[in-house]
Amino acid sequence: MTDQFLLLKDHLAKLYSQNPFVTLLQIEIVKLQAGTAELSMPVISNKHTNLYNMAHGGALASLADTAMGMACATTGKKVVTLDMNLNYIRSAECQQAITAAATLIHNGNQTMVAETDIFDGMGNLLVKARATFFVTGSFL
Repeated sequence: MTDQFLLLKDHLAKLYSQNPFVTLLQIEIVKLQAGTAELSMPVISNKHTNLYNMAHGGALASLADTAMGMACATTGKKVVTLDMNLNYIRSAECQQAITAAATLIHNGNQTMVAETDIFDGMGNLLVKARATFFVTGSFL
């Protein structure tokens, strides 16, 4: 890793730790590399769940969006989501954590595209998502 990427990584970690929505959902950064991000989120009853006591689709969508946005941010670009598509494969029961693994698949000057898979603690695929992002500026 270059010194510039390490600086960016520290900057992103600080920004995300101060983000009120990320804090509310208890999303944590597991690993960042150029073009990829791995984030985790607990599935807590009465916080992240629907009326069936399973992970709420909105909480899963927020984790997916945050992970893909972070994968874009590892390039040093600030982005906002233009559109996002999610396929819910399997329900997530209350448990300690689920993990989103996001990868950048298009790194353009004006738009970026990323995808993410969300897994439960047993490695079961819960969600596949893809999103297009608009580049608004750069970090640092």
